Amino acid sequence: MTAAFPQRHTTQAEAAGEAGAQHGYHAARSDPQSAGWLDALTWLQETWVAEFVRVTPWVYSSLEIVHLMGLAILVGPALLFDLRLLGAGADVISVSAAARRLLPVARAGLALAALSGAAMFTAGAREIAGTGAAPAKVGLLAVAGLNVALFHLGVYRRVEAWDDDRRPPPAARAAGAVSLVAWTGVVACGRLIAYT
Repeated sequence: MTAAFPQRHTTQAEAAGEAGAQHGYHAARSDPQSAGWLDALTWLQETWVAEFVRVTPWVYSSLEIVHLMGLAILVGPALLFDLRLLGAGADVISVSAAARRLLPVARAGLALAALSGAAMFTAGAREIAGTGAAPAKVGLLAVAGLNVALFHLGVYRRVEAWDDDRRPPPAARAAGAVSLVAWTGVVACGRLIAYT
């Protein structure tokens, strides 16, 4: 016996996003590259995972809760670490000690947010991709990921030379500033997806 997902009213923002996505979908059909991308989104939206998320009671709302918790667990420690890179708390904790305590927590949050976000995306891939904020969120996620990689492969390899400095080197401060902006933007774009 299949339980029906309770019907809910569509908000104006959702209707506008869906209409925009459909308009973009039909308009892009003449462009083979865009049509291929939109076909891939349609395929993703029709998978069993997407169907399960859409029709099983409480799954989507539970995923939203997990996603928000993952974001909190990711962004809170990440922002604290970024502030340390910018020089805050230099009298309290070294950069390497902050990294040991904060970054494993942030990674766990990233795993929760990524898995739940991917599952939610499958449920409405075309509509979500058609929102104005979705490309910005993906771009900011890419910037954040690249920033982390450059930081850990670059200036952080020599952390023992500046670990306790009140003012970390410019590359470390730049990484902290980019991370602060990128993760703040990711959170903002995530909220805007529902309204654009």
